[in-house]
Amino acid sequence: MGEIPAAALVGALGLIAAVVAYVVGRQSWRAVETTEQQRALLVAEASAMRVVDDAKREAETLRRSAIVAGKEEVLQLRDSHEQDVRQRRVELEREEKRVLERESQLDRARDSLESREQEVQRRGSELGRRESVAISKEQELDKLIAEERHKLEQLAGVSADQAKAELIRRLEDEALADAASRLREIRESAKRNADREARKIVALAVQRVAAETTAETTVSAVSLPNDEMKGRIIGREGRNIRAFELATGVDVIIDDTPDTVVVSCFDPVRRETARLALEKLVSDGRIHPGRIEEVVAKARKEVEVAIIETGEQAAYDVGVAGLHPELIKLIGRMKWRTSYGQNILAHSKEVAWLAGMMAAELGLDVALAKRGALLHDIGKVLTHEHEGTHVQLGVEVATKYGENPLVVNCIAAHHDDVPHESEVSVLVQAGDSISGSRPGARREAFETYVKRLEGLEKIASSYRGVERVFAIQAGREVRVVVTPEQVDDTRMTALSEEIARRIESELQYPGQIKVVVIRESRAVDFAR
Repeated sequence: MGEIPAAALVGALGLIAAVVAYVVGRQSWRAVETTEQQRALLVAEASAMRVVDDAKREAETLRRSAIVAGKEEVLQLRDSHEQDVRQRRVELEREEKRVLERESQLDRARDSLESREQEVQRRGSELGRRESVAISKEQELDKLIAEERHKLEQLAGVSADQAKAELIRRLEDEALADAASRLREIRESAKRNADREARKIVALAVQRVAAETTAETTVSAVSLPNDEMKGRIIGREGRNIRAFELATGVDVIIDDTPDTVVVSCFDPVRRETARLALEKLVSDGRIHPGRIEEVVAKARKEVEVAIIETGEQAAYDVGVAGLHPELIKLIGRMKWRTSYGQNILAHSKEVAWLAGMMAAELGLDVALAKRGALLHDIGKVLTHEHEGTHVQLGVEVATKYGENPLVVNCIAAHHDDVPHESEVSVLVQAGDSISGSRPGARREAFETYVKRLEGLEKIASSYRGVERVFAIQAGREVRVVVTPEQVDDTRMTALSEEIARRIESELQYPGQIKVVVIRESRAVDFAR
């Protein structure tokens, strides 16, 4: 049952207090016997009785309400409990169903495993039986083979080991012959495809480059307005020419050539400085030791500026950016340096263009190819100032000024001094060979040319079976005629490769040399 409300309790307490007051008042006023007091007392008693009756009725009403509320609450609690019980019963039934299904699946799986185990046991027994049969048959077969081998050995007159050795030897000979033939076919196929693609790429690069091939010497000629200027250049007792040669470090050659003075020096920069200073002195007309020193100093500054401008222009022409200022100066000095009569700056620019075009055709790094090609001969401008080859000096200066290791490898490997580390390095070497081997690009001393041809013929003639050797196309091709009885088709391929490798290791030459081995068989008879 529910609790009695607080308002009902307060009303009941008030009613009890009124009754108590009434009782007390009645006792207090009992002595009063006046009519008015009795009447008032009766009225109060009647009022009190009404209040008591009302309070009783209200209390009864509150009690019944509380009982009803309690019963309703009990009913609600019972309904909620029954609902929870029903829900739990449903869940228990569902879980029981799942457990039963799981047990059913496990029973089926167990039955399946038992059947499989029985099948495996049956197959195992069958395999055991077959294995025993196979072992017995193998023993019978080994016995028959041994008997047949013994019979064959008796018929052939050789043992099994001897026959096996003979068979292996014949198989080795056949395999070597097949391998050599296959190797020759593979090389010929690779050469055909590689040569075709290489010729295509080189032809595309060469036809797009039309570089000048003029040669320069170690002297510079200065034109004079008249022969009287020669005397002024010489000066009194030769003091002017001595002062000029001392200030510039060159030799001034004055001969019978009309209106011309020749400036000679192995250092091209000093020679250019002297030529420029002499032209200024001739145009100015004032020639004396003091004026010579002043003009030479100005000419030297102009040449230094021209060197930087030339280097920057060369880098711009080939599309190479970010070079160190010192490398720019060295590139500019290439303008006054030649190799076999070919200007190194023009050669380097041409190699950069060729390498860049070939790299573009092959999908390689064009900027890296141009950079390595432009710097590949940079060491040649330092060979007269430092010890070492131009390759070593080029590698040192490129490493010093922070060039990419692949660019340094392009410099180091363009003469095969070190292995190539990238395809770009190979392209730089190819561009260098193309630029240096074009007709008219370089001059070669006659003695060196003759020695190279003699060396080619001597190397090729030193091999057994070589009948005649011809060095043709200015030493760019060697044709070797061999004796058919001593050199077969298989040996021809190896012989051409051996001669080519020996030429690479023993001779120095521009470009490449083609080695052709010719073997010819003839059958001759006479009809009489």
